[in-house]
Amino acid sequence: ILVKPARENADVVVAAVADRDESHARAFAAKHGIARAHDSYDALIADPDLDAVYIVLPNSLHGRWTRAALAAGKHVLCEKPFTANAAEARDIAELAAKSDRVVMEALQYRYHPLTSRVEQIIASGELGRLQRVEVAVCVMLPKRSNSNIYDYSLAGGALMTDGSYTVDMLRTFGGSTPEVVSARAKLGGPEVDRAMTAELRFAGGHTGRLHCALWSSNLFWASAKVVGDRGRLRYLSPAAPHLLPRLTIRSADGKRVERFPRRTSYAYQLEA
Repeated sequence: ILVKPARENADVVVAAVADRDESHARAFAAKHGIARAHDSYDALIADPDLDAVYIVLPNSLHGRWTRAALAAGKHVLCEKPFTANAAEARDIAELAAKSDRVVMEALQYRYHPLTSRVEQIIASGELGRLQRVEVAVCVMLPKRSNSNIYDYSLAGGALMTDGSYTVDMLRTFGGSTPEVVSARAKLGGPEVDRAMTAELRFAGGHTGRLHCALWSSNLFWASAKVVGDRGRLRYLSPAAPHLLPRLTIRSADGKRVERFPRRTSYAYQLEA
């Protein structure tokens, strides 16, 4: 998902790739024109020609390899969630500060112009006082073909997978970290949720709702809605705004639809 955007960015070169199975690494490198293929993650982060690494591993391994990359002097772009728990996140934040390196969680939706516009509209007061924020991200990822995300030991589950988007959007659009009023999970295995719904309350008195699912009736369905006392906005595919880049706003000024570039969010993320 980053190889093509990287080719379009003069400041980014994908110089190496690693896999525990060297044949997989070599095949990927050959397919995408990448110069070097490493047979271990240790070899990759030790590569002196690399400035930064992109970590795309099971959730439970994000913290371990982010620490290792920082210790090797590399900047890190890590897939969400960048750690499996809050204590690990605090530890890595301290390590990044001490090493003077950047650790960035790959929540690419943040960098798309549509997301920036939503934040701008909320801040402008056009919607009035916030009343409610709702975010849903649902996908169809059957357990039989995606065992890692249904494994508790690998920090799997709906909330830890695409649910990361819903939590981050609620914080971003709601203006603070909310408290959980109630939560209901549907299990997809021992200690692992295949769906999660939660009602939330923000310090300002407005409420929120998140819903995420790995066993959706649709291949992919997602939406975000922000409601104020003078207006509301809604759009689809908030976790990947480039797929459906249009925003509907209803306020005292009437109803309008704003459209945005179809350029991928991953390209904007690389620029950031």
